[in-house]
Amino acid sequence: MHRRWNKKILNVLMQWNYCDRRRGPAADRAVWHDNIAKLASSAEVFYYDDYIADLPELRRKVLQRAEALGPDLIFWPSFTDQFDAATLDEMKRRWATAVWFGDDTWRFDDYSSKLSPHITYPLTTDPFCVGKYRRIGVEPILTQWAGQRFGPDRPPLPAGADFKYQVSFVGSRDYSRDWFIWELGKRGIKVECFGGGWPNGRLPDEDMERVFNSSRINLNLSNSVPRDVRCVLRNPKNVLRYLRGRKAAEQVKARNFEIPLAGGFQLSNYAIGLDHYLDIGREVAVFTAPDDCAEQIHYFLANENLRHAVAVAGYTRASREHTYLARLESVFARIWP
Repeated sequence: MHRRWNKKILNVLMQWNYCDRRRGPAADRAVWHDNIAKLASSAEVFYYDDYIADLPELRRKVLQRAEALGPDLIFWPSFTDQFDAATLDEMKRRWATAVWFGDDTWRFDDYSSKLSPHITYPLTTDPFCVGKYRRIGVEPILTQWAGQRFGPDRPPLPAGADFKYQVSFVGSRDYSRDWFIWELGKRGIKVECFGGGWPNGRLPDEDMERVFNSSRINLNLSNSVPRDVRCVLRNPKNVLRYLRGRKAAEQVKARNFEIPLAGGFQLSNYAIGLDHYLDIGREVAVFTAPDDCAEQIHYFLANENLRHAVAVAGYTRASREHTYLARLESVFARIWP
């Protein structure tokens, strides 16, 4: 059973992916609002998509909504500079605020560090930034990305089942991922790719879960600046992309938990701290380069029972510990002990 607080919470969220109706519904309601509604006696949502091009009006509307509701907490996941320091200070003066900063590995210096002093409870997913927050006089709450079920519970398929895909990848296409898939292709490994920029296109959330569940191997590929010189030198444009790239550090992301939560076997790039959440070798497999990844793909395709055991262990751990409901419950327990 989860705790439930007698609190009113206003969730400030986007309704559409990147506030663009053409990109389909955002996961914000299911991930944030629906889970918060299970933990608080009252939860309301304010969608800011219609005001993203008029920030003064957005700020006025949110303050107006909060004035009418009188919330115990205003919560939102960070996105852009939709709230300036003056608005944040006004909110903080009248109501408690909590903001989820999920990209502090590369956005702390020019984003989170500027906003967090004006927020009651900054939430960070990067343990290495906790000290940075404290050095600017801010005490953050350390949390982490998680997984969310959008469809029915999907335990791992049994070893020997008729999987739809041998190897798949779900994520937007960029130059580093494109190079990685190309490298695997040179080694005789075909990867079925889904997401923006790939021929298969984007998937609705529940279809994404079906792919995870029906793939023998799910790749989790980084979109940070590549460290492999072969990728950088593959195309002259890649050199410029490498030099200008801001995502210079690997980070644990939601995908690390979404795959096992959907009953999928995960072969992931290694990010520092991943072993704190999933037991490497028992609940997740990791790689460091295309050569290493290819070897493991061949190995796990040939060892079906072992692959299944890892999928089951990852599914069990993710279901028990790595859902957004569990994450938010832990955060609220820090705010309201």
